[in-house]
Amino acid sequence: MGYCPCFGWRKGKKLKSGEKKEPGKKPKPPESPGIGLGTKSSAALGQEPSAPKEEPNAGNRAQTFTYRQLAKATKNFRSESMIGQGGFGAVYKGILESSGQVVAIKKLDKTGLQGEKEFLVEFLMLSLLHHPNLVNLIGYCAEGDQRLLVYEYMPQGSLEDHLHCEGFIPKLSDFGFAKFGPSGDKSYVSTRVMGTHGYCAPEYLASGKLTTKSDIFSFGVVLLELITGRKAFDESRGREERFLVDWVRPFRDEMNITSLADPLLRGHFSKPTLKKALEVALMCIEENANSRPSICDVVLALDYFNTHPYDSNETKRDNPEGLENNGSPNKTTRMLDVDSERERAVAEAKRWGESWRGKKGPVG
Repeated sequence: MGYCPCFGWRKGKKLKSGEKKEPGKKPKPPESPGIGLGTKSSAALGQEPSAPKEEPNAGNRAQTFTYRQLAKATKNFRSESMIGQGGFGAVYKGILESSGQVVAIKKLDKTGLQGEKEFLVEFLMLSLLHHPNLVNLIGYCAEGDQRLLVYEYMPQGSLEDHLHCEGFIPKLSDFGFAKFGPSGDKSYVSTRVMGTHGYCAPEYLASGKLTTKSDIFSFGVVLLELITGRKAFDESRGREERFLVDWVRPFRDEMNITSLADPLLRGHFSKPTLKKALEVALMCIEENANSRPSICDVVLALDYFNTHPYDSNETKRDNPEGLENNGSPNKTTRMLDVDSERERAVAEAKRWGESWRGKKGPVG
């Protein structure tokens, strides 16, 4: 990766007057300040000459913070300041004393799976990349064995809820960046498995290598979270229901898929749309990576949902007596006309299939 001013070069002995260099030894590079108490932000990685000059946010360089500053901002990392937990470590909400700015501070778990290299790469990538859908990196702390990243705070909730800014624009940030190293051969930083429980594809857990199909799996899990209202991994549930993917898969061939819907919806959803959304999610979480759809196919399916908004009258027609809170029909629900329902479902499936084949993009 080369020289990183974030951590500095090791101090070398200066040659005294009249002292000669030992043959075969190369002169050490010039000393650069490391990270310490009171160190200024001139050592930020964002200032490396390799960064493009035309970078739109090139003026907004990452600041260097001391551990004491960040501890003060989070009230010494109290539990009530914690707003999230991931593969990297805990995330805390804090207020910078110098500016009054509200920030999210990600603290590397020293006993976790991620280490110095992943911290460094995530810092590098977020220092050099600027996009409306990327969380802004404000600064970092690399004091002693402490490794912390300081981000803009997302007021609309943590990653588990929605990582959205005030305008509800989705923002992305996390360990995924640690898999993109500044390498010329598209190799990975490492093959160590990292990430949050419940989102990782099985082939990634086995090999430690990420592919686009690994991302498709993770997207499928997020889609299942939206459909069911459950977490990807919930330790409070029984063994069979702890992982959302394991809980959903047995329902693949069952007719009563409405029981999978988020109970907070109280039955107010389109059954055909729910079925198709589940089909897409289940294709995304196929154990065989090659069986998963491309992102182009997923986008086409999402476009279909967007063009078929929920009609409350449809629910009344299908279920005139209403649904229980868990989304299952109650005892007084009248039986639907089986023939007309089947006929409508077949026609709808044919239209959807023809639309899918007609619009299907290139495999990627």
